[in-house]
Amino acid sequence: MNPRNVSALVIRGGRVIDPASGRDEISDVCIADGMICAEPRDDAEVFDAEGLIVSPGLMDIHVHLREPGGAHKETIETGTGAAARGGFTFVACMPNTRPPIDIPDVVHWVLNEAERSNLCAVGPIACITVGRRGETVADIGALVDAGAVAISDDGDGVEQDEVMRAALIAARACNAVVIQHCEYKAISAGGVMHLGEVSRRLGVPGLDPKSEEAMIERDIALCRETGGRYHVAHISTARAVDMVRRAKAEGTPVTSEVCTHHLLLTDQACCELDPNTKMHPPLRPQSDVEACRLGLLDGTIDCIVTDHAPHAADEKGKGFVAAPPGIVGLETSLGLATKAMIETGLADWPRLIEWFTTAPARVLGRTAPSIEPGRPANLTIIDPRGHWTVEPDRFASKARNTPFGGWSLPARAVATVRGTGLLVCRS
Repeated sequence: MNPRNVSALVIRGGRVIDPASGRDEISDVCIADGMICAEPRDDAEVFDAEGLIVSPGLMDIHVHLREPGGAHKETIETGTGAAARGGFTFVACMPNTRPPIDIPDVVHWVLNEAERSNLCAVGPIACITVGRRGETVADIGALVDAGAVAISDDGDGVEQDEVMRAALIAARACNAVVIQHCEYKAISAGGVMHLGEVSRRLGVPGLDPKSEEAMIERDIALCRETGGRYHVAHISTARAVDMVRRAKAEGTPVTSEVCTHHLLLTDQACCELDPNTKMHPPLRPQSDVEACRLGLLDGTIDCIVTDHAPHAADEKGKGFVAAPPGIVGLETSLGLATKAMIETGLADWPRLIEWFTTAPARVLGRTAPSIEPGRPANLTIIDPRGHWTVEPDRFASKARNTPFGGWSLPARAVATVRGTGLLVCRS
């Protein structure tokens, strides 16, 4: 699956939705030498987009590409291939790798591997603390200078108040956002699914939602004190959403994201103890799902992410309690988000595309992708009625750990454009 070089292209007759400019119209999009232009070139190839949506390139700011050190689960090449297949032209990858992304050399290595693969742009997220140990703040300025797009110790929360305070101050100095995995381990206490009626009935160790909420509460106070930009990763509870809502209303520089699986599945999905329903944070009750949907609609939650977390089959085969948490999501995200937010009548396509484009760019402090003449060609072409069935064995990802196998999804990406590269995702 490699992009085909096209020096001039006309994407003809699609519904152009560009949240950055407010554009929503049936129109042609002309591209020449990797840039969007006003008029077609005489030698332009034509892509018939009648009945399709032409969007700025989709972004996912929370993925795990596993390299360096985890190539048995995923590689940067297979992970970016999965991203491109799902319609993404940019992903930001988390630093819980081996070694972790806590020095500039590792940032450079990730960027070089992504450039070599040339399937999807990658922004490395570097560590908050050295070795992700939560003890000493990393050289955030050097990491950002090397190309890191944000900082996080994802997989672990920064538990020490003084360390988190120092990180927010250091990140503010270089205009970087701190992305926090919100969990106090003493409260989560080894839980493997949401602490509630289902976990008690199954006799499975429960994970107290207070572990997420208490850290968000502490961090909002530190954010208010320091003025550092703070982003809540994979928010999952109604109380957490409400805390972010109140912080935003006060003008505190807080943003948040939600995973597609937290918009669709509840802890009832864990009743068969399928390891592919084990997430971290875990699936929550229906009231939390509804709160996350409402949080997107009212702007409390800024964007949708996958938390794409590939694992090898033998790892997920250890049973629910022992298996690592997480699922792959890059190839199903757009369809799942459509099912959760458009099929339900809660949102329309311009809003959904905003959650995948301008909103994640705003979180990272990047220029939002836009379909305007003079801008780089960075596009996703979507079939809004492209019903398809999830077949994990056909994933571009190395991993197959998803609970959505066999699901019928209502939309799909059909192609991406990055510069002069045209990649057909599905025919």
